[in-house]
Formats: sequence, C-alpha cells, structure tokens
Amino acid sequence: MRPCCIYPVGMTMAVKQPPAADRVYTHVKQGVLDRRYEGGTLLTEGELAEATGVSRTPVREALLRLEVEGLIRLYPKKGALVLPVSAQEIADVVETRLLVEEHAARKAVPASPALLERLAELLDEHKERAAAGDFAAAAVADRCFHAEIVRSGGNEILSRLYDQLRDRQLRMGVAVMHSHPDRIAKTITEHQEILDALRAGDAEAAVAVVGRHVGWVSHLARGEVR
Repeated sequence: MRPCCIYPVGMTMAVKQPPAADRVYTHVKQGVLDRRYEGGTLLTEGELAEATGVSRTPVREALLRLEVEGLIRLYPKKGALVLPVSAQEIADVVETRLLVEEHAARKAVPASPALLERLAELLDEHKERAAAGDFAAAAVADRCFHAEIVRSGGNEILSRLYDQLRDRQLRMGVAVMHSHPDRIAKTITEHQEILDALRAGDAEAAVAVVGRHVGWVSHLARGEVR
C-alpha cells in the first residue's frame, strides 16, 4: 500500500514548483518530442520566456542542456534551431535497437505471467491512444512495450543503454505516425504477434517479428513505402 498523508481540515499543502530552468527544459523538450516544435523551427529566448513565464536566464540554461542532448543547435543572437531527425540518426537508432531487442526477445522466453500481463496492458493502451489520435501518448505506449521486454532480462546495463534511446524513439515514433497514419494498425498488429510468440514460448518467432518490426522503422521514418 502506498503511504498517504492526512492533513487537518482547512490545511492546504503548498506545491513547490520545479526550478525555472527545469520548467523551460521540460516545455521545450516535450514540444520537440511531440512535434509542436518540428525540425527546422527557430526558437527565440523571448518567445520561450513568455511561453513559460520566466526570465531569459533560465531559458538560456535550459537551451544549453537541450543542445548537449542533440535536440537543438544554438545560434548566438538568433535563437535555437530544432534539429530535424537525420537519416544517419535513424540508421543508428535502428541498428542499436535491433542489437538490443532481438537479444532481449530471445532471453524473454519463457516469459513470466507478469511480463505477459504488462505487455497486454500496454498493447491495449497503445490501441486506445492511437484510436483517440493522441500520437504522443501512443508513441510512449509503443516504446514502453519494447522497454518492458528489454527490462525483463534483468540486465541493468543493457536496460540503461536502451533507456538512452528513449527520446529519439519517441520523436521518431510520433513522426512516423503523423506521416504514415495508415501504418499505426500495422505496428499494433506486430506488437500482438510479438506477444503471441512470447505466450507460445517461441523465441525464434519473437525474434523474427522484432527484427521485421524494428527494421521497418528506418524505411517508414524516411517516408519509404514497403
């Protein structure tokens, strides 16, 4: 049971806001990931300060952090350019995902009841979010589905490596759904096939579907139809 705090009637608990720079960082990063700020957009310190209700100093601090993460590039006296997803970045992410996820799918067999239940929940959530047109939330459910399989192997180093791909996966996932909405159903079908293979204890079938599923990302993200 989660601990709870009980306060006397009439007493309110003050909610402490995160530091200004953190608020700007979260605002811009989420905007980049869910495509409110698309690749090629030039963001100015003044616009961001006004949007988040802070001064320009924390805006600069937040933008420096985002530049280190490779999401933007700063141009003195001009602003911050949101970097588009490059073909090389797509290729690098796909290659890394294949190395990690095919290994994880094989290692996940025999799958525990807890893993199978969690994957089924995430698949349902993916369907609901996609049906509602909430592509950002659908991308999160999509990414979590794969992350659960990776984590099930119990290799913390591998899990941390996979977590480093999170932002790039989410950004690419949203981009794919916007440019190819007809492919959402295909993605959900493939997730179901992965789940079915794990339920059946067929490691090779699971690996084969993962390979096909992840490999297609590079073609879809580039706008190539297969």
